[in-house]
Amino acid sequence: MTQAELRLCSLLLQEHFGEIVEKVGNSLLRTGPRPLRLLVGDTGLLPDQVKKALCVLLQHDLVRYEVQPRGSVEYEARSERILRILRYPRYIYTAKTLYGDPGELLVEELLLHGHLSMSCAVARVADRLTETMEDGKTMDYAEVSGTFVRLADTHFIRRCPMVPENPRSAEAAAAPPPPAPALAIAERDMYVVPRLGLAGKGKRRRSCDEEEEDGQRKAKRQKQEGGGSEPPPDDGIYWQVNLERFHQHFRDQALVSAVSSRMDQTSSEVVRTMLRMSEVTTASGASHTQPLSSNEIFRALPAGYNIGKQVLDQYLALLADDPLEFVGKSGDSGGGTYTVRGHLGASRGSSRAPLFPHSRLLPPRFGSRCARIFRLLLRKKHLEQKQVEDFAMIPAKEAKDMLYRMLSENLVSLQEIPKTPDHAPSRTFYLYTVNVAAAARMLLHRCYKASPKHQPAANLMERRQHETRENKRLLEKSQRVEAILASMQATGAEAAQLREVEEMITGPERQQLESLKRSVNKIDASENQVDETIFVLESFIESTVKRP
Repeated sequence: MTQAELRLCSLLLQEHFGEIVEKVGNSLLRTGPRPLRLLVGDTGLLPDQVKKALCVLLQHDLVRYEVQPRGSVEYEARSERILRILRYPRYIYTAKTLYGDPGELLVEELLLHGHLSMSCAVARVADRLTETMEDGKTMDYAEVSGTFVRLADTHFIRRCPMVPENPRSAEAAAAPPPPAPALAIAERDMYVVPRLGLAGKGKRRRSCDEEEEDGQRKAKRQKQEGGGSEPPPDDGIYWQVNLERFHQHFRDQALVSAVSSRMDQTSSEVVRTMLRMSEVTTASGASHTQPLSSNEIFRALPAGYNIGKQVLDQYLALLADDPLEFVGKSGDSGGGTYTVRGHLGASRGSSRAPLFPHSRLLPPRFGSRCARIFRLLLRKKHLEQKQVEDFAMIPAKEAKDMLYRMLSENLVSLQEIPKTPDHAPSRTFYLYTVNVAAAARMLLHRCYKASPKHQPAANLMERRQHETRENKRLLEKSQRVEAILASMQATGAEAAQLREVEEMITGPERQQLESLKRSVNKIDASENQVDETIFVLESFIESTVKRP
C-alpha cells in the first residue's frame, strides 16, 4: 500500500467516523494485523475506546479478524474496502436511477449503518419518505419491501455472514467457546429474502414532548405485559450492500456506451439486453457473460425495438466480427452462442481497447503534439526517434524534447536492441514504446497522491475540509437560523416574523454562503470524477492481470 493510499484512507476514516476510529484504523493500516493488546499500546487510547472503534470498523466491513493457532484474535484493516467509501455517492445515485427514491434510501441506510435487518431498513426508509410527503400521505411498508426484494433479486444487496446454527455434540458443548465466532453463509442463501409480511406505514417526527410521552406509555405497557419488546421476525438476519455487483453494473454501462459510440444505438441495445439476461448468473470478475443463443436474445429484446430475427443476426455478426471484440461467438450449430466480453482492457493483447481509451493516459498538460506521438507509439508499438519525427511530422528538436519529457514521466519507455554483445551505442537500436499497464498504474497512483500539480482525491478532500473549517462560524449560524425558521413555520408564525429571522444573516454573509456552496459543489463533483477515473484504471489493471 502506497503512502498516498494510506493518507487517503486516514482522511476517509476521520471524515466519516471521527478521530478515534481513524487512529485505530491508521494503526492497522501501517502495521498490518495486530491483536487488541498491541493496538491499545500503539494508539495510546483506552481499551474500551479501541474496542468500540473496532466494533464500528467491523460493522462497516472495513476490518476483518482471524483467530490465530495460539488462541489470540488479530485484526486487519481492509484498505481496498476503505477506499470504496469515496464511491458511496455513486452507489446511491445508481440505486436511485434503477429503483427510485426507495432504492436510493435503502442503499444509503445500509451504507450509513454498515448492515441492517430488513425490517429495520424498511421502517427507516418508510419514515424518511413519509417526512417528505404532503400532510395526510404516508409511505406503505409494502412498497419499500418490494424495492428491497428487487435489490436482493438483482444482487445489489446481500445477506451478511452469520454464526452457523449446527447442532453441537456433547463434547463440543462442554469445550470452551472460541475466542471469536466463525461467520459463514451458503451461496444459495446469500440473496434469499425472508418472508416477513411487513404491514404498516411510515411515521412523521413529532416534537420532543410528544416523543417523551409516547416513550413513557410504551415503557408502561411493556411493564404491564411483564416482559421486553418482542424481537422482530428477521432478528439476526442482516443485509449489506454488494459493492462488487455495483462495479459490475458500472462496467456494463461503460461497455454499452462504448458500443453505442462505435456503432449505433441498436447495437448497444442488443448488448444491453445480453448483459441484462446474464447479470445475475455472471460473476462480477468474469471475463465474459454466460453463452446465449440468438433466439434467446431475440425473445428478450425490449418491446420498443421492432427488429426482425434476421436483422438481429446481422447485428450479432457485426459485433462478433468487430476488431474490438465486444461480442464473442462460439459454435455454429443452431446459429451459435454469443457472449459479451466484459473486460476493460485490450482485446487479446491488441492496443485497441473497447472501454479503456489508451490515448487518454496522456495528461492534457502535455499538449496535442505529445498526444500525437503517444497515439503513434500505441499504434506502431516500437519506433526509433527518427521514425517518430517522420511519422508524426514534427521537427527533430521538438520531437526529441517531447519524447524525453514523456520518458521522464514514465509514460513511454526506451528499449535497447544491441547488434553486438558489447552494447556499443553506435551499434544499438533505441526504440520508444508505451507500456500501457505501467502507465495506468502510474496514473492510478497520481489519482491517490496529493500534489499541487494534480487534483487527486486526498487533495480535494483536504481542500473541502479547509473550506468548511474557515467558514465554521458562518455555517453554524446558518444552521441555527434554519432550525429557528423550521420551528416557527411548524407553529404557524406570521410572514413578518419569518422575515425578521431571515434578516439575522446579512447580505455579505449570504453571498459568502453562496460562494462556499458553489466551491464545495465543485469539489464534490471533482471527487466523483477522480473516483470514476480510479475505477476505470483499476478495472483495466485488474483485467490485464487476469487475462492470459
